[in-house]
Amino acid sequence: MSPANDPRLRRRTTPEKAGTPEPAPSSTPQPTSGSTSRVLLGVLSIAFSAYVVYDKFTASTDHTHAPLPDAYALCSREGAQPQIYTVDPENPRAHCLLVHGDKFLSAGSLDHVQSSWHETSAGRLQVRYLEPGQMVVPGLSDSHGHVLEYGATKQMPLEGTSTIVETVARVRAYIEADPDILSDKSKYVEGWGWDHTKWLLEEWPTYNAIEADPVLAGRPVVLQSKDGHALWVSHAVLQAMDPIPDAVEGGVIVRDSAGRPTGVFLDNAQDLVIRPEPTYKTLQKRFAATVKDAHAHGLTSVHDAGFNPISLEFFRREANAGVLPIRVYGMKYFDETAAYWGDSFRKIIRAGNNRLSVRSVKIFADGALRSGGAALYEPYADNPETRGFMRVSPELLKDVIPKFMADGWQVNVHAIGDRANGHVLDAFEAALASANVTALRPRLEHAQILAQKDMARFGDLGVIASVQPTHAISDMWFAEDRLGPERVKGLYAFRSVLDHGARITLGSDFPVEDLNPLAGFYAAITRVSPDGTSPHGPGGWFPEQRMTREEALKGMTIDPAYASFTEDILGSITPGKFADFVVLSKDIMTIPTKDILSTRVVATFMDGRPVYGSV
Repeated sequence: MSPANDPRLRRRTTPEKAGTPEPAPSSTPQPTSGSTSRVLLGVLSIAFSAYVVYDKFTASTDHTHAPLPDAYALCSREGAQPQIYTVDPENPRAHCLLVHGDKFLSAGSLDHVQSSWHETSAGRLQVRYLEPGQMVVPGLSDSHGHVLEYGATKQMPLEGTSTIVETVARVRAYIEADPDILSDKSKYVEGWGWDHTKWLLEEWPTYNAIEADPVLAGRPVVLQSKDGHALWVSHAVLQAMDPIPDAVEGGVIVRDSAGRPTGVFLDNAQDLVIRPEPTYKTLQKRFAATVKDAHAHGLTSVHDAGFNPISLEFFRREANAGVLPIRVYGMKYFDETAAYWGDSFRKIIRAGNNRLSVRSVKIFADGALRSGGAALYEPYADNPETRGFMRVSPELLKDVIPKFMADGWQVNVHAIGDRANGHVLDAFEAALASANVTALRPRLEHAQILAQKDMARFGDLGVIASVQPTHAISDMWFAEDRLGPERVKGLYAFRSVLDHGARITLGSDFPVEDLNPLAGFYAAITRVSPDGTSPHGPGGWFPEQRMTREEALKGMTIDPAYASFTEDILGSITPGKFADFVVLSKDIMTIPTKDILSTRVVATFMDGRPVYGSV
């Protein structure tokens, strides 16, 4: 049943008394005409009074799907515990919220919000009610995702396969289902989501596996790995790339024993792969697919972790046209081979009716743990020949980070390995010595593996840790093999970072992980997989690193707002802020953890209007 048709969402009605017998015929004398009039007037008066009281506190089911008026209140039912979690420290829980236009006008008791309304208007206030067990939270944010890339994965998802052959079979099925692609072998075929760490035989794929399939053979095929740090291409693509260089700084060209490229390119080497630019229509389709899923999961704001020139112009165009259906905080991609642009590119701040900002730069310091590219101080436990690699040198970080900060840019750096995190923190420390950290709010994106000496530096420097809890419960199954029993203790050490006074903001890295923010909430507070297991048992993987529910809720609301310079207009149910909020079917702050992932979004509101579901 869709939320729009769910009878539990209907506004409260006067209860009917089932089975009440009809009254027996009266044996009393019938009134005269004069008394009849007086009785009729009395009945009408009582009925009118009852209507006024009824309309004040309830509404008939005939208006369940009626559009919301410009001003309305959403409340817990009389006698219920307050179901609205405001994330406002001055007023953490409320029975009612009051919306006027696109902003919150008040939050508190029903009497309080009605008083607030009557101070500004003499009009009647419509009140709608939450069902028992439901809760309201501010609009949810994902602090690290890839918006258009997520939409692309919906076209040909490759996640969940267990062999190379099974992955190739999915690509074949996609081609066979599209007559235009099937009939034209020159058209590029692109997909996302393969994960060699989940295959029965953990090995890098090769172009030979693609060419072995008669439907795929000879076609240009480009397949992105789940973590976004590897591309697997066909022989036709390899031929188009000729000549392929011997090496790429900050990247890896996977080769066979004879030194020939096998068709897999890691990190910076991915830039060698030639593929056509997507059309505007294609980008619109990808964006629409992402927004549909985002709203259905309660997301009203997303931080896009890497605008390239194509995506930047797409979002600028949408904002200028006033058609952005979700708030997007974009990080402009830093290309270390291009000229410095921090002093020439004009920042975008709250464009398109407060829907788009581009005031941060995204720098990649290293690769990913899953693909062995994370830069470590010591060699990998399962591959002692390598320590991973830096995608940019420490010297370059110390050069460009102060420049961007001096030009007013927020600097957000991807860092996975402990060596990469250490180098970035060194560069931040040097740059912040003469800067206002509150005005700049630098972020470490991922901050996955931290040396003990670096954990305290987050709080000391005021650096924001932008982390993804679902990565923890995905990586926990192979992390110790890769890092060893001691170093793994510094992986996803959320509690240690918080206890050193740092601010954490939560994301998912979608499409690498599920964009459902409740999956991140669950992972942050349990550190177990959805089936309740972990390498350390049902109590959680390094359970001492769990976050509290209050911290996790802040990490999806007010902390992402702070991390995107919007805490004055977003992130909490506070008078004067935009009325972005979410109605959930269960109270995730109190229910057993096993019930969190079955909680559904009843309705998602932006600017006071529903963009998903209804109340």
